[in-house]
Amino acid sequence: MTDEISQPRMILYGRRRGRPLRRHRSDLLETLLPALRLEVPADGTAIDPARLFPRPVADLWLEVGFGGGEHLAAQAAANPGVGLIGCEPFVNGVASLLQHVEARGLENVRIVPDDARPVLDALPDASVGRVFVLFPDPWPKLRHAFRRFIGPDNLPRLSRVLKDGAELRLATDDWQLCRWMLEHTWRHPDFEWLARRPEDWRVRPDDWPQTRYEQKAVEAGRKPVFLRFRRRPR
Repeated sequence: MTDEISQPRMILYGRRRGRPLRRHRSDLLETLLPALRLEVPADGTAIDPARLFPRPVADLWLEVGFGGGEHLAAQAAANPGVGLIGCEPFVNGVASLLQHVEARGLENVRIVPDDARPVLDALPDASVGRVFVLFPDPWPKLRHAFRRFIGPDNLPRLSRVLKDGAELRLATDDWQLCRWMLEHTWRHPDFEWLARRPEDWRVRPDDWPQTRYEQKAVEAGRKPVFLRFRRRPR
């Protein structure tokens, strides 16, 4: 790890816990999470994607801040040949994903109940075929803008681990954050925005399962946007 990676901006902001968990979800944290938990190597060695899952996978996808886990679980069920890593520091969200994994019998999911940045730093170059950052905290106050995940600090991390032609999917219902993410990602030389017409960012693609955050936004009258970027060839 470099000195830059250990600086204060690696502080993780946001809640760790919410309401008390129901008994079954609490039990899953003790029984199922240890089997699915992905630990970042403490000695600085790279994560070996080939050793993460019980069977070989054709690709590796990563979701940063998976919320309640419904999107990640749906993607894992629809793509059994793909391995998915989900990062989420909010304990209640982790417990929710564990319940989805148990109910669907998913074997291609690994969970990091913590910050995604150390995982990104430990993954090999060009090892990830798709990254999802869906409805992240918008941090609306200007003095908190540096906390937004998509920005100058993390786009290089994402660029490094994404394969040539891999996809970065972003979603939000906050227009200030939308402008921020679009500006920073569109200006980054390694990313190409895939939208060619308004429907490409106004309408969620068929292979993009709805999250509960999107559902809440729609019910509240807010219009989500769906941004898709491709990692340019090196």
